[in-house]
Amino acid sequence: MNSIFLLLLIFVSFSVAYLLYGRLLSKLFGVKKDRKTPAFTEYDGIDYVPVKHWTVLFGHHFASIAGAAPIVGPVIAASIWGWAPSIIWIVLGTIFLGGIHDYGALMISIKHKGASIADIAEHAISKKAKLIFLIFVWLTLILVISVFVYLSAKTFVVSPKIVVPSLGLIPLAIFVGVLIYRLKVNQVLSTVIGLLILLGLIIAGNYFPISLSVGNAIKFWSVLLLIYSFFASITPVNILLQPRDYLASFLLFFGLLFGFVGLFLNAPKIALPAWSNFTSGEFLPAWPVLFVTIACGAISGFHSLVASGTTSKQLKSEGDAKKIGYGGMIGEGLLASLTVILIACYFKDQSSLSAIVNSGKGPIEAFSMAYGSFTKKILGSYGGLFAIIVLNAFILTSLDTATRIARYLTQELFKIKNRYSATLLVVAVSGWLGLSGEWNEIWPIFGSANQLIAALALIVITNWLLSRRKRVLYTLLPMIFMLFTTVAALILKIIEYVKLGEVLLLAISSILLCLAFFVCFEAIIETRRIMRKRLHLKI
Repeated sequence: MNSIFLLLLIFVSFSVAYLLYGRLLSKLFGVKKDRKTPAFTEYDGIDYVPVKHWTVLFGHHFASIAGAAPIVGPVIAASIWGWAPSIIWIVLGTIFLGGIHDYGALMISIKHKGASIADIAEHAISKKAKLIFLIFVWLTLILVISVFVYLSAKTFVVSPKIVVPSLGLIPLAIFVGVLIYRLKVNQVLSTVIGLLILLGLIIAGNYFPISLSVGNAIKFWSVLLLIYSFFASITPVNILLQPRDYLASFLLFFGLLFGFVGLFLNAPKIALPAWSNFTSGEFLPAWPVLFVTIACGAISGFHSLVASGTTSKQLKSEGDAKKIGYGGMIGEGLLASLTVILIACYFKDQSSLSAIVNSGKGPIEAFSMAYGSFTKKILGSYGGLFAIIVLNAFILTSLDTATRIARYLTQELFKIKNRYSATLLVVAVSGWLGLSGEWNEIWPIFGSANQLIAALALIVITNWLLSRRKRVLYTLLPMIFMLFTTVAALILKIIEYVKLGEVLLLAISSILLCLAFFVCFEAIIETRRIMRKRLHLKI
């Protein structure tokens, strides 16, 4: 199949969905451009701060939800099931599941003073559901932080050339933040200055790679990143988080642009088989495993945490919510689609792709090879390096966002008012899990846990709409699909762990399954109460 035709078809599909379906969702959630957002009504100068322009918040939101997952997940999926089911799930998932999941979480958070999706569960379902949701999300975020710290540290060790631009982006972001917010310098001019300095950092990193000779370099970088996470979580959002993520988002925008242009210049045909059901001789059912493997890029529970955690507290106008919530998901869908197409054009057969993915190099190296090959006419020998820089920038962005959100939840869950103490607790537990290597024991279950959060978030959004007499079909169908998919994936995991004798993973999977049933039970009780109230009012 021609890769250019497929790419154009995906782009048109996303554009039409944003214009038509996005407009329908705006009416569903009752968007009012002139209504004050929590960024103004709850302003505190730390977390609740309105952005200078919606593009800055789009940069933060997009950079935070992207991370490494929209690259890693699609590469693994393509290596197992082929490119066709991966593309179909990405496109349909983005439009009809992920888009409304992200947009809905953002809108109902705005209408609840910027509260998290877990906190809103109390209003939409029950206090018990809120408590269970809070605990589950908090533990998931601790795992995410520990893994992102390790992955970023490992990338520094494996690719020393990215250290200078990755760490240099932090003081650069503060500088750009001062230019925009304190010195009131024009945003376009400030952006150009920041991007030119960032380009200089990338070039400098290529000539001056930082390779540590200490005994355990990964642990050294991990400790440094944990310290950074602590300060990033307590620093006012307009000083570091907003400008850092805004600048980092340009890396991804350019990454997408170079990838698209590279495909158009090379016009390659897709060589990888469209469908495949076997990997290493073992059959893996596309449903439900594919839908858990590709999360970011289709639908991801982590997105609802970002939308209701940091984004809702910085939104300047409800009119910008569609651009950021639904538009951000469309952008991630484009990234995931580009990843699959690049991989499908570069690798000629399933075995060669699977060999890279299942080796020590992993899916990131497979993507880097494909991206570097097709952007060679534009970036020369810098293509592979640029891909890794972009990837690591988004791991760091997701890291500091996850730490800040975990701090919010820690303050709510443990009733800690002091943000320094709450952040210290998050960093300490995440650090222990990451530095001790204990996260390795739990990480295999993360895919199911992440998609369970998405299903639970859709339950909250559906009940919220129902309580306000809104049409729930747009969230109800995605909720049912994600709930059944997650439950099926967990049952398969439980069967696998019973056979392997993995006691810890078996216990966690069983707990997650019980959690899903508990929240569903609470939601059904609340739904029945709402429907009885409606019936009583009619009578």
